[in-house]
Amino acid sequence: MSEATGADTGADAVIVKKYANRRLYNTETSSYITLEHLSTMTREGREFKVIDAKTGEDITHSVLTQIIMEEETRGTTMLPVSFLRQLISMYGDQMQSVVPLYLEASMEAFRRNQEQFRSAFTGLMGSNAPASAAFETLVRQNMQMMQAAAELWRNANPLLNMPAAPRAEPDSVQELKDELQALKARLDKMSQS
Repeated sequence: MSEATGADTGADAVIVKKYANRRLYNTETSSYITLEHLSTMTREGREFKVIDAKTGEDITHSVLTQIIMEEETRGTTMLPVSFLRQLISMYGDQMQSVVPLYLEASMEAFRRNQEQFRSAFTGLMGSNAPASAAFETLVRQNMQMMQAAAELWRNANPLLNMPAAPRAEPDSVQELKDELQALKARLDKMSQS
């Protein structure tokens, strides 16, 4: 299991104790740290587990959520309001148990695509033809993934299924929509099996 689903971060995780005065103590460095330090550790891929110093309770989830809140209030937001509304609407819904797994899988796919993107971009700087084709393929895959995620969210919440005004679209967008529909049909078929 993973952190998103509430699993332990592992034996080699840094233990951070949170005290009643809201101070965080890194047991690895024997020093007090801030949420910014934990944010940096996360970006560096360092595993950590935050425990309440008094109760011993694992509070990593709430501290990570607090870090996201602080990042979101610093200016440039990453989580659109519509996404937050959709996420909130899923609490208490029958889909609630599926959402963490879906988000985790989506983020993992996004991470893999991001690595491919970096690799393609690096290749693009060295040569032009093969890397640009790989770059285009990667962009197309990312668009399909994001559209599939949006469609899944839209289908999961009937309030979001409002018809949009028809508009003329370029052939490339229509091709992506056709591919997305084919992908959706395959997913529907797999879920019925």
